[in-house]
Amino acid sequence: MKFPGKKALLWGAAGTVTAGALASAGAVVAAGALLNRLRMADMDGKVVLITGGSRGLGFAIAREFASLRSRVVICARNNDELDRAAAELRRSGAEVLTVQCDVADQDQVTAMVSRVNEHFGQIDVLVNNAGIISVGPIESQTIEDFHQAMDVMFWGQVYTTLAVVPEMKRRRSGWIANISSIGGKISVPHLVPYSCAKFASVGLSEGLTAELAKDRIHVTTVVPGLMRTGSHINAYFKGDHKAEYSWFSLAATNPISSIGAGRAARSIVRAIRQGQAELVLGVPAKLAAAFHGILPSTTIRALGVVNRLMPGTGSENKERFLGRDSESTLSQSPLTSLGKRASRDLHQQPAVTR
Repeated sequence: MKFPGKKALLWGAAGTVTAGALASAGAVVAAGALLNRLRMADMDGKVVLITGGSRGLGFAIAREFASLRSRVVICARNNDELDRAAAELRRSGAEVLTVQCDVADQDQVTAMVSRVNEHFGQIDVLVNNAGIISVGPIESQTIEDFHQAMDVMFWGQVYTTLAVVPEMKRRRSGWIANISSIGGKISVPHLVPYSCAKFASVGLSEGLTAELAKDRIHVTTVVPGLMRTGSHINAYFKGDHKAEYSWFSLAATNPISSIGAGRAARSIVRAIRQGQAELVLGVPAKLAAAFHGILPSTTIRALGVVNRLMPGTGSENKERFLGRDSESTLSQSPLTSLGKRASRDLHQQPAVTR
């Protein structure tokens, strides 16, 4: 009878240990996933206020909360767009309140929160989603572009948050999600005003997460990469605006660099329900954030190379154009078909004025 040698015994033991370790790790991951599902907050009947909720990602989030039988409040600046979004949500059986509001105006925000409280009695969830974007080289950007970006995406979040937090603290319950961007982790060329505001949003959100935890208010910082929300047609473009729109629309609509709005909305709502502190959306965004965290100087130098390849560098044309007014042969090609579908599905096309 031949006995196994020492090497064979060692390899066998190692294989057994490895298999056991993998099985244990798998069990831990499965247990963690189950625990997360069990501890997800029930949103049935909860009042959810979503800024910028009439179209794009905000509308996708509203649909997701409506599917959980939440009472949904959407705000935007355009009443026709609000009516159109509310009509679709109500067809699915959702209870919806619309409020016309410019979140950059503190008085309007205060009035909106008062109206929601009068109508529903309280606000359980706040999703700070409203945004604005101006794409173009730094030479084409104006002080007003920086002011608008900060007013909507930083001060808009400050105003809404400070308006809802006192009542949440009194009840010792609440959820807040601040939609930032990978541009709030890494400043991207031709998006400097946008990135400045998103960096401020991340700072606000992370500070709130730490400060409000003692009051049982969960704050989630959402850091999406590019998403197929169709919002590119309503973004502003400067400098060589047609060339800027071409590269941006291609990046924001292809399935390699962008994720679908529905998938993003489901992930965001799940993160809110679990009280997750941060959610980075999309593989490219996760890789970019991780790489920048380890090698920030290398990332910045790489972006400098990317900037040399981008259109309109050095252009001082400060006039801005909507994406839908900046179409080119490339932006209208089949390569952007997923973006066109998203723009129709998420109400990015202009509402018909009554």
